Amino acid sequence: MFRESQQREGFVPLYNIRTDLALEAKEIVQTHTAAEIPGVLSENLQEDGIAISRMQVQTEQAAQQLGKSVGRYLTLEAPGLRRKDARLQDRVSEVLARELLNFLELPSDLNQTVLVVGLGNWNVTPDSLGPKVIEDLLVTRHAVSGGQKILGEGFRSVCAISPGVLGTTGMETGEIISALVARVKPSLVIVIDALAARRLERLHTTIQVADSGISPGSGVGNNRLGINRQTVGVPVVAIGVPTVVDASTIASEAFDALAEYFKKDARGLALTNVLKDFDWERRRMLITQVLEPYAGGRLMVTPKETDAFIEDMAYVISGALNAALHPRVHSESSEKYLQ
Repeated sequence: MFRESQQREGFVPLYNIRTDLALEAKEIVQTHTAAEIPGVLSENLQEDGIAISRMQVQTEQAAQQLGKSVGRYLTLEAPGLRRKDARLQDRVSEVLARELLNFLELPSDLNQTVLVVGLGNWNVTPDSLGPKVIEDLLVTRHAVSGGQKILGEGFRSVCAISPGVLGTTGMETGEIISALVARVKPSLVIVIDALAARRLERLHTTIQVADSGISPGSGVGNNRLGINRQTVGVPVVAIGVPTVVDASTIASEAFDALAEYFKKDARGLALTNVLKDFDWERRRMLITQVLEPYAGGRLMVTPKETDAFIEDMAYVISGALNAALHPRVHSESSEKYLQ
């Protein structure tokens, strides 16, 4: 559960701060280097309360520095989603659909199948995003295969699966997907999953899309067989939403907040210097001791409203995918938004 979407085997998370978001990895590097990262191109836009970030990691050196694979990364941030704004949900879904149309490089032949995989454990709420997206996805392969026109024009061949997790199936998710790809022969695989973030404010308000695949379990230090073009044989695009934050990261942020607080008070000057001298490795050691009862210090935190947030984000992503994959749905949803 909670995959590090683009972190490859052998990569060490930068400064040991666990995050699945390429945008956050870039922020961490720039905070510590105070400079742009060679080999990384980025573009940031604002649109109707939605922050859009497009980033491309072009070189292996930049990939090593970020702890992310070479590839393209799209991030949408909409803090207003936390307020359960239905209109904003529809708007984010519409913007995501538009961005996906530019990102996915879909074949013009609608008879070429797209396989959508909902990763995660449906019995664990913060990890159930993938299966919930699949529930609301418009699957059509059975209706358009063999030239059938049951649905009429404008629908792509789409099939989907929620394969579960290793603990319940006894099979690696990557093995299941590879077998399906060999049988179904899709032109593209889209995987949906829950992620881990560095900052609490990004939980359930951020969507990341990446074309470099996914490594199940590495977001919580439990690496599994990667799901990418090299392992399954076709392009893989990962869509994820952060639903948890590492407790150790929160504790580290508290160190910084304390240092800033005491900086304003001359009486706390000495303590401020002490806190500043605690680099991440020393902090990690102390925090790990405190969290030791929880699986060696790996404790993931999620909001108590996570069930409602998961439902909302599943609605946003499934709507965007339906519009991006099916031209008929896209045209109808665009007309609805313009009304």
